[in-house]
Amino acid sequence: MSRKNLLVSAVVLLVLAVLVYLQFRSWRDFDWQVFWRETRRADPLRVLAAVALIYFVYVLRALRWKIFLRPVSPASAWSLTPPTMIGFTGLALLGRPGELIRPYLIARRQKLPFSSQMAVWMVERIFDTGSFTILVTLTIFLAPGMGALPYSVEFRAFGYFLLVLVAVLAAFALLLWRNAPGLARWSERRLSPLSPSFAAGVAEKIRAFGKGLHTLHDLSSFFQLVGISLAIWLLIAIAFREVLHAYPEPLRTMPLSHIVLLMGFSIAGSTVLLPAVGGGSQLATIAALAHVFRVSPELSVSCGILLWLVTFVSVTPAGLLLARREHVSLRRLSQEAGEPAAAPPTAAPQ
Repeated sequence: MSRKNLLVSAVVLLVLAVLVYLQFRSWRDFDWQVFWRETRRADPLRVLAAVALIYFVYVLRALRWKIFLRPVSPASAWSLTPPTMIGFTGLALLGRPGELIRPYLIARRQKLPFSSQMAVWMVERIFDTGSFTILVTLTIFLAPGMGALPYSVEFRAFGYFLLVLVAVLAAFALLLWRNAPGLARWSERRLSPLSPSFAAGVAEKIRAFGKGLHTLHDLSSFFQLVGISLAIWLLIAIAFREVLHAYPEPLRTMPLSHIVLLMGFSIAGSTVLLPAVGGGSQLATIAALAHVFRVSPELSVSCGILLWLVTFVSVTPAGLLLARREHVSLRRLSQEAGEPAAAPPTAAPQ
């Protein structure tokens, strides 16, 4: 890890430690015996069901990537599942530097340029953002009982913001699909007086987005990708429900609409991600359970940690086994994928 990454991680860790300290300080009567008792009461069968759903989500992610690859390199969803699980294992263990492992491994396996799979990865993020935004927006505006929650007015305002965000993303994606090179040149000319290197980086990302969008050659592929993306996030919501319903009341009867809202807090918190320990996702989930859904501190902490383990960490045993089978090192892959001057990989992993 570079000195810059170490410094950033240290700052994030310090901020996270302060937030955790302030959170627990506000719970002066936090009872660790109650915490362990509530944790032991969780239904292991429901937890295992949630893990199974999360594993199936990785298969769906591989199927979605297969559709992206269809015009340039035919592949099966099963052949793309191992690099998908190895990639998410790298993300869980290495933090943000591990995000590039998945597109890098797929590029090696399919003998494609790494840049082409980075373009697919960027477009995949658009589909994920749009799909989850649709679920959250429908929940905020249509689900019964949302008005009784604390901060319901703020949630509705956030829902309007999400609608605008989806519209802007759709318009931007259409613009990129129609003329990404022209938009890249225009952006580079406007930003070059401020910083030539920054302008070149923005232009390169715009071209990559445009290249990724052009993997969609027909309307059928687009609707398939939308359907799979919505299925991915619905299954994640059901996995959240299984974990929450594994606990006693009041979590056992929490409706799916409230669970989707809780997912929003978890995903927002995941922007603060540290290697192997997660970070903001657990803290945001715990805070939402305690302050929005009025769950006891002990139950909130237990459930927040278990949700993180199931939805984020549970892939690591299978991912490490697959990495060992394919004779790859997560840290080395992360370093190779992060080298900007690296030549496009052309060999499949040994």
